[in-house]
Parts: sequence; C-alpha cells; structure tokens
Amino acid sequence: MNAQCPLCFATLETCEVAPCMDCGNDPQELQHCAEGKHTYAEYLIFGPLSLVLCDFCHVDFASYDPTYFGLPQKARVDPWDMSLVREVIPCTPTFDKVCPECRRRLSFLEFVAAAREFHHASELPA
Repeated sequence: MNAQCPLCFATLETCEVAPCMDCGNDPQELQHCAEGKHTYAEYLIFGPLSLVLCDFCHVDFASYDPTYFGLPQKARVDPWDMSLVREVIPCTPTFDKVCPECRRRLSFLEFVAAAREFHHASELPA
C-alpha cells in the first residue's frame, strides 16, 4: 500500500474512517456513522471511476473546482449525473491511510489522481 500521498507526497497515516471516501476521515463523520445520520452509496463519476460517498458529499460534490479533477474550468460535475453502483449498508467503520497535508483518505486521493489521468488521456489526439 502507498506510503506517500499521490498528490503532495506527504507520508500517510493510518486512521479509522467512515465509508465516505470524501469526508470519512473526519471525526464528526465517524460519529455520524455511529449514529446512523447518513446513508452511503458507491457512484460511477468519471467513466469507470467510482467513489463511495455519504448523502451529504454526494450532493456537495458539485462544489468542487472542476480543475481539481483535471476538467476544464467551465465543466460542471453534477451529482445527479452520477450512476449509482450500490448502496453501502450498514455503515461500518474501517481503516484507511490519510494524508495529514491534504486531509483526505488515500482512496479519495487515488480517485483524484486517476480522474486527472483519465481526463488528460481523453484530451490526447487519437
């Protein structure tokens, strides 16, 4: 498993996380998981790339700057264009690597790196 963040190369730390690959490392999300406040599902977002998101992060995904994922500035990431793969039931905490600099789970950071590569590759001439 990676020892460094794929975006900033900081040394990763292991911690308990909720299923959401976006906010799952936030201690408040772990509490929400324990209390059953959120639902979780896996979505196809960019081509074959998928993420498990809580209901809040699913709706909030459009607030990301599209260039963060390698898209043009004027692109829009609409959460309603995502394809549902499966619901994640029950909410079971697990462990993942987390970047102390980016403050993100490794699973999310790998998704971002893959999305950038996916969008870069789709821009190359055939």
